Amino acid sequence: MITPRGSFACAAVPECGKIVVAGGGSRHTMFGAAGSRMSSVEMYDIVKDEWVPLDGLPRFRAGCVGFFLGREFWVMGGYGESRTVSGVFPVDEYYRDAVVMELKNGGKWKELGDMWDEGERRRLGKIVVVEDGGRDSPGIYMLDRGGIFRYDMASNRWAREACVPKKACDDASVGFVAIDGELYLLTLVNANDSTDSRRSRQHKRSAMLLMQIYHPSRRTWRSLITKPPFALPLDFRTAVMCTIRV
Repeated sequence: MITPRGSFACAAVPECGKIVVAGGGSRHTMFGAAGSRMSSVEMYDIVKDEWVPLDGLPRFRAGCVGFFLGREFWVMGGYGESRTVSGVFPVDEYYRDAVVMELKNGGKWKELGDMWDEGERRRLGKIVVVEDGGRDSPGIYMLDRGGIFRYDMASNRWAREACVPKKACDDASVGFVAIDGELYLLTLVNANDSTDSRRSRQHKRSAMLLMQIYHPSRRTWRSLITKPPFALPLDFRTAVMCTIRV
């Protein structure tokens, strides 16, 4: 990149061989909220192996989510400025809004405003986009506190779509991805039942993978349990997930 960063929004330009990254920053080793944030946007050309700058975000934004709908690059959520608790400890101020850049019209940003009211939720949940979910337009879905929410473009609000049958204690430990028009929630089961450290490590290696699968157009759930395909334990807090079409 022209400007190295972490915690940025990123998405591949459809059928173009290019990747767009937006925002990001760095985290302080002791106080994460004391790290840096940035607003710069860059596009990587895979064929030419080069980065070019684009129009920057309207404001500093890190920890955000990025995706394409057609030729529009969407950036949602994240955090910008920080505030202090008791005048000492810095904490992140999370954004409730979204911004959109239309690549073919000069790459200028459009601000959409807040997607929920203050107090409704603290931050944006995990996001996936379903291009072929059997409805009139692509669906943008969020996993938040054991519920599936669908984004309504007309109202710029999130509406509850479904409740997850088997909820996890923490959404961060759940993998959330779209596969062939369906939403997959991936959770390791029976991974931490033992309090003994040695037995816990053995149990974690033999943990099973629970897949809860939601079909948006039918609004139905199904599930299956299988062995993880990897020799090492999965950690969905750090695993890289991507949408695929089978």
